[in-house]
Amino acid sequence: MTGLGWPRSAVPATSGARTGLGWPVHARARAGAGAAPAPASEQERLPAATPPALEPDVEQQPGVVEAAEPATPAQVAREPAATAEATAQPARVSEPVAVPEPSAQAAPVVVPEPVAAPQPVAPAPLDASGEDAGDAGATPAPADEAARRIRGLLRDDQGPPAPEPEDAEQTPIAQEAAAAAVAGRVRQRELDPFPLPAQRRVLSVANQKGGVGKTTSTVNLAVALAQRGAKVLVIDLDPQGNASTGLGVEHHSGVPDVYDVLINGTAIADVVQPAADLDGCWCVPATIDLAGAEIELVSVVAREWRLQRAIEAYCAGPGADLDYVIVDCPPSLGLLTVNAMVAARELLIPIQCEYYALEGLGQLLRSVEMVRVHLNPTLALSTILLTMYDARTRLADQVAQEVRTHFGEVVLSATIPRSVRVSEAPGYGKSVVAYDPGSRGALAYVEAAREIAVRGAVPAEQEASS
Repeated sequence: MTGLGWPRSAVPATSGARTGLGWPVHARARAGAGAAPAPASEQERLPAATPPALEPDVEQQPGVVEAAEPATPAQVAREPAATAEATAQPARVSEPVAVPEPSAQAAPVVVPEPVAAPQPVAPAPLDASGEDAGDAGATPAPADEAARRIRGLLRDDQGPPAPEPEDAEQTPIAQEAAAAAVAGRVRQRELDPFPLPAQRRVLSVANQKGGVGKTTSTVNLAVALAQRGAKVLVIDLDPQGNASTGLGVEHHSGVPDVYDVLINGTAIADVVQPAADLDGCWCVPATIDLAGAEIELVSVVAREWRLQRAIEAYCAGPGADLDYVIVDCPPSLGLLTVNAMVAARELLIPIQCEYYALEGLGQLLRSVEMVRVHLNPTLALSTILLTMYDARTRLADQVAQEVRTHFGEVVLSATIPRSVRVSEAPGYGKSVVAYDPGSRGALAYVEAAREIAVRGAVPAEQEASS
């Protein structure tokens, strides 16, 4: 290695290039050949030789003469002048500079031995009830008990966990649905009937905002009224057909539906279907064909009165004994909703306990006023139902207070809470009142139906005089 940290092989031997101290290679060789070796003390101060890969690339320290390779005869012959000059002049060596001794050798790095990864343990098989098959008779651990309680709270909104199903061939949800259906049929026979209205009541459930609980309220109120002795007709005016699903009636493409009533003039008696597993409730289904009804109604004469005339014709014939006609409106203010408002005498507005639901309420009330002035003077806002109430949030409480303050007695005292059961029931083609009569959502809808029935009941004095 040279003073600049380059290997000697990189310096041409025949060029006479000067190296670390400015002397040619062969001149330094001759000077070194005649010079005395460096003292032992100076050699001790020189740094120890290091491998080429670890040698720092720094300039040569002054005063340090490193050993040079001897020059060949050919090099001496080609450069006689330089050789003579080098022979005549003694080697100029400056005072040596003390070189710091190399630092102590770093301690070796100890690499820990790799730790073997734990082998995965296969979980113990579970039986149909979710318990460990190998510890069927053992006492459940506290963690397992807590997990079961959490699952029970998720299955119901309050109370202890429901018992595990005994039939291993069915899922827990199917078992609970069957048990709820049996309990609903038993309780239906034991419940006291609601008071019947003095005359047939036609209610339109409307709100142009989607997701506020129009269809859910329509289905559960109808089922609650029918279970307590009333005869109810539900008209599904939403192209999505969710009310038809909730009542367990067929509404696939090709089934006669409310579209035929509005566009083709078909009688309601030809399209109506009884609700599944429920006496005293019927449904006029809706299919996807209803999505194009608003466009086709534009050119129809008396387009706003099409539904009203169909309901009157049905109530004059097969539906003469109906107590309630409840119309489920789509989330819009188009011709379908206008038909429902013209056909109804009362308007029921579900309001979700959130700010967005209040924002669209003013527009809905203006539309109701226009219908009252120009099309249906008998239309009245009779009921407001607060839905999706979450008592854990201040917002829900503030919305409920503002609505009650502004609308007064029109708002029902019953408030529909958020409930898992309410969301599960449509998956089985049932209302929550029939799916799980003991859940909070079912009890709230039953109480709301009771208030609606009491408001339209025949006064005791009038009933006694008649």
